[in-house]
Amino acid sequence: MAHDQIETMRKQIDEINLQILALINKRAELVQELGKEKVKQGVNPFDPERERQMLTQLVENNNGPFSDNTIRHLFKQIFQASLDLMKDDNKKVLLVSRKKQPEDTVITIKGVEFGGGRPIMIAGPCSVESYEQVRAVAENHVKRGLRVLRGGAYKPRTSPYDFQGLGVEGLEILKRIGDEFNLVTISEIVNPADLELATRYIDVIQIGARNMQNFELLKAAGRINHPILLKRGLSATIEEFIYAAEYILSEGNKQVMLCERGIRTYEKATRNTLDISAVPLLKQETHLPVFVDVTHSTGRRDLLLPTAKAGLAVGADGIMIEVHPDPDVALSDAKQQVNIPQFNHILDELLASGLYKEATPTVQR
Repeated sequence: MAHDQIETMRKQIDEINLQILALINKRAELVQELGKEKVKQGVNPFDPERERQMLTQLVENNNGPFSDNTIRHLFKQIFQASLDLMKDDNKKVLLVSRKKQPEDTVITIKGVEFGGGRPIMIAGPCSVESYEQVRAVAENHVKRGLRVLRGGAYKPRTSPYDFQGLGVEGLEILKRIGDEFNLVTISEIVNPADLELATRYIDVIQIGARNMQNFELLKAAGRINHPILLKRGLSATIEEFIYAAEYILSEGNKQVMLCERGIRTYEKATRNTLDISAVPLLKQETHLPVFVDVTHSTGRRDLLLPTAKAGLAVGADGIMIEVHPDPDVALSDAKQQVNIPQFNHILDELLASGLYKEATPTVQR
């Protein structure tokens, strides 16, 4: 008989639990509507005076057995959960987010798919030094079935006395080589005023690590209809990197690609520290193509192959490597660039690993 009484009371408690649950959710729905109305009117979601009034009313009507402090504590938890719900509802979903676009962004340039599921190789000299220098790399690209050529025309250097690039002359060389060999060309632009000019010469505009938070450059890049390769800043968090990309998309340009190129840490064994976990994180959080620059992240020729394998293994859409016909006489980053035979060896090893597939050799125009 006593057992039946316990079961009866338990059922009553279960019923009350469900009633409380229904009322809490009904309250939450009202809070969501209230939050939307506050956003429309530009009112702050949190109103401490209103919370104080509600708590006072509840305590005044509390007849026990809970103490007034317990009632305050319980309802403060409900108020906080409601405020969090209001914030979540009103939080803008980023344009780069998977929540906004579940499917991968694929950018097609001259028949090359960036982010199409088949990893690509982006390679070329650190700096464009001459037509002959770039042409030697391009000829090897054709033989190996590569379609994407990188080369710096404007070089933001740590020292003002280092080679700063050929500027427009460098862009002209890239344009000539790109047309001659049907290659997609990539080069960095550092000044917003040069963006329109660059669109006439190169296929992809790179915004480098030192300019990742150059917000005027990002906004200007967002106002042109041209593919952008955005590199992660030297000390940027993933969140900062994603927001930098959002600056570009928010201005209307949806053709954005990301590049992990290593970040600055206390480690001195490599030029930077390659954050390999950034690749799956960025692929998970955004729908943009993600690449790995193994040259700038390591600064070491002996680490290019294993880090390239690592990047491809964790899902990168491609690898970026600096290659020069004669690195020893390069005007910039001589020690970290590979020559053409070394580059071809890296390609062969990647092919043997199964992580990379060689494309059909390009037909010259």
